[in-house]
Amino acid sequence: MRAGADRRRGYPAGEARRERILAVALQEFAENGYRGASLARVAERAELSQAGLLHHFRSKERLLIAVLDYRDELDLRRYDLGGVRTGAAALGVLADVVEYNSRVPGLVQLFTVIAGEAVTAGHPGHDWARRRYRRLRGEVTRALGRAVESGEFRAGIDPEAHADRLIAMMDGLQNQWLLDPDRVDMAAVFRGYVDDLVALLRP
Repeated sequence: MRAGADRRRGYPAGEARRERILAVALQEFAENGYRGASLARVAERAELSQAGLLHHFRSKERLLIAVLDYRDELDLRRYDLGGVRTGAAALGVLADVVEYNSRVPGLVQLFTVIAGEAVTAGHPGHDWARRRYRRLRGEVTRALGRAVESGEFRAGIDPEAHADRLIAMMDGLQNQWLLDPDRVDMAAVFRGYVDDLVALLRP
């Protein structure tokens, strides 16, 4: 899409260019990992000079964090967990995310490596990872809480504790699947866990 068309449609050309860079960088990181990814290749694939790329993102680390935020934004567009969904529907969304992730191993590997490294204070992904987990825990907790209020799930459950367990199951399964994909069916195991949990939580 040309810059003029972007402006005519009310979408600033700079924003369109930035999103194109992020989409290209997402693919580059997914294919080659953080260490193997090249700013020069990102610039070439985005049809920019390396200086033009650095005008938008001053370092590889800054680009990585922007790509991780962009990936989360794509997930939010694809799966609106924070919308009106509650209870079984909200947990089904999580299962859909896991199923989608099973088709993009490069992205899952990138996320897993960065999230693991980010536990160290001072790592460029540290704040991103903490924000991401807080947001995800909050969204799942609220969805479960709404299900209790509506009567779909029984009273007396601890929505936040169940949210923590769900996220731990997702991340733990990702690690096992990445290490042994022929033996671990991540999507099927997680969907089975969700089905069991829904049955447990219903009145």
